[in-house]
Amino acid sequence: MSLLVVGTVAFDQIETPFGKTDKILGGAATFIGMAASMLDVRAGIVSVIGDDFPQEYMDLMSSKNIDLSGIEKVEGGKTFFWAGRYRNDMNTRDTLTTELNVLENFQPAVPTGWKNPDVLMLGNLHPLVQKSVLNQLDARPKLVILDTMNFWMDHTWNELMDVLKDVDVLTINDEEARQMSKEYSLVKAAKKILEMGPHTLIIKKGEHGALLFHENNVFFAPALPLEDVFDPTGAGDTFAGGFSGFLAKTQNYSFENMKRAIIYGSALASFTVEKFGTDRLSELTEEEMVERLDVFKSLTNFDIELD
Repeated sequence: MSLLVVGTVAFDQIETPFGKTDKILGGAATFIGMAASMLDVRAGIVSVIGDDFPQEYMDLMSSKNIDLSGIEKVEGGKTFFWAGRYRNDMNTRDTLTTELNVLENFQPAVPTGWKNPDVLMLGNLHPLVQKSVLNQLDARPKLVILDTMNFWMDHTWNELMDVLKDVDVLTINDEEARQMSKEYSLVKAAKKILEMGPHTLIIKKGEHGALLFHENNVFFAPALPLEDVFDPTGAGDTFAGGFSGFLAKTQNYSFENMKRAIIYGSALASFTVEKFGTDRLSELTEEEMVERLDVFKSLTNFDIELD
């Protein structure tokens, strides 16, 4: 039950209608790893940080049973930093600052003990970086999941298409799906994207849930309606962590089990938005997760008589 996560460990500085933070713990790999840790999965992170990264953040991740041996510390370097401001609808955000710092020349090195993971979660990085991780493994993982974004579609299309051939599951949002496929209908978009390599596609729709496509099968998972959303940052990565973590734990990669994994991911993401950064995930208990899963079950369960 091993999950290898490749992605960013970073600083975020966030402003929403509910408040503002200084530099806090962020990064895709951080959220993915912490979400997966809720499922008792052996998770390891491959990333890079500067020597400005606090030991308390490393200790927090270690306390969640996340293996940090794949995190490279660059002496004299600065950690990747992103600052953003969310507008009143909490669906739109403006990037104020992006400082790649040590991430700019990051060449991931997979530790010896992690060269044969059950599940590989490739976070949103340059396709050549994602490809290099695959090339370092002793054997192909049972499941390879990849996240990407419109920036890589704009600037590294050929490299992205190359790595997609080695991927089982692709996760993108609805805007990215339309850009990648040049189709407005998400159903048509999914058909085109599945021809590019992955056998399964997840299209994330933020507060409107997520769609799962596999061959001719489609599944929709709603997002939990919440009274207050304090900070959406990391929700998509938390979703990915719950999804990949559940599949690594159960060792069942069927479409039916991916439906369950989608619900786990959605449930964990619904916690992340309740506080800034990783604060809610860091204090989350198993009992709370089970209660939230029960809410999701009641949200989607109904009886209907068909003639």
